Amino acid sequence: MIDDIRVDPSVTSLRPDFAVLVMGVYGLRNGPTDDRSRAWLAEAARDAVPAADPRIEAWREAYRAFGAKPQRTRPSVDALVRRMPLPEINLVVDAYNAVSVRHGLPIGGEDLGHYEGPARLVRATGDEPFETADRGEPSVDHPEIGEVVWRDDRGVTCRRWNWRQCVRTRITEETTDALFLLERLEPMTIGELTAAGEELAGLLRAVSPGARVETRIIGPAGGE
Repeated sequence: MIDDIRVDPSVTSLRPDFAVLVMGVYGLRNGPTDDRSRAWLAEAARDAVPAADPRIEAWREAYRAFGAKPQRTRPSVDALVRRMPLPEINLVVDAYNAVSVRHGLPIGGEDLGHYEGPARLVRATGDEPFETADRGEPSVDHPEIGEVVWRDDRGVTCRRWNWRQCVRTRITEETTDALFLLERLEPMTIGELTAAGEELAGLLRAVSPGARVETRIIGPAGGE
């Protein structure tokens, strides 16, 4: 799966410094938030980078570059560091939210069981379906033309780079195979990105000792 993930040249021309560490994790045993993941969240909240951190400001600049207003639709890590205490979702989501705020980078988690075809990061044409919810009811929206989105063969899986995930691919307590997208812009170094990935893999192995983890970097330091 992770070998087929692509970043479109139209995105890298927008931000040549973009890199993503993609992580496939197979054989997860997810479950509800427990005392262990609450401790991860509490520790991460204490160590969280501030909203003014240059690594987060880089994402605001990236949003402005494709026409988004980051004060209205915030990059995911920007929204998280402003939301304390961190929300309790489930073991796996708690793990990647904790790593996100500690390292100051957006992390997306996707249920591979609900994917159709490989993930790719593209500039939207505007007609791709985005499955969401409106007042608790299923709804279909569409990205703006030129918006940076993650998508699969069925439609958009995350709008505005990492702002909002679709309902279909969210990680739930039933998720067993998952894709994680750790997204980096300068001034974050590739070494810092790799360290964040190793930390996340360690937490996921604590949740699921038998899980198999594969990683790959796409971007300037990944040679692709």
